[in-house]
Amino acid sequence: MCGNNMSAPLPAIVPAARKATAAVIFLHGLGDTGHGWAEAFAGIRTPHVKYICPHAPIMPVTLNMNMAMPSWFDIISLSPEAEEDESGIKRAAENIKALIDQEVKNGIPSHRIVLGGFSQVCSSNKDVHILQCHGEADPLVPLVFGCLTVEKLKSFVDPANVQFKTYPRMPHSSCPQEMMDIKQFIEKQLPPIN
Repeated sequence: MCGNNMSAPLPAIVPAARKATAAVIFLHGLGDTGHGWAEAFAGIRTPHVKYICPHAPIMPVTLNMNMAMPSWFDIISLSPEAEEDESGIKRAAENIKALIDQEVKNGIPSHRIVLGGFSQVCSSNKDVHILQCHGEADPLVPLVFGCLTVEKLKSFVDPANVQFKTYPRMPHSSCPQEMMDIKQFIEKQLPPIN
């Protein structure tokens, strides 16, 4: 990653097939790396979009008996009432902002950058369009948490800008239909420009 976190390796990147006029920054889930998501985006890439999949730093995670693993911030518990790692979330947000700033310096306007993530990440501002996807058979993050999240998001942004899609039999992973829905969302949000 860039910014103030020099311990994490450089992001996995799927370059645009032609001049990049847009970018997707996609954050992996707990214990993962950006490599698998870069491979997934390579399979659905849009020619003018650069895909950036950073790697979270390795840190102890309270939820997992303090085992060190890639994580954007500490997770205390999966309970909706659990304490949150505010300083870790702030640090992760600063690192993501540094990635966005770098792409702006590279010539991609901020309104042509989409931020996404799996499981551990969520970000929004008032005018943003959101696609939230959830597997109906997710044993790790139950569907009810996805429903709670989408309702919370609708309180922060225009509810008409929030799409919530679920996938039968999909566990805590992704599936081809979800990836196609993501591709269509990206293409709608980041159409080609001349």
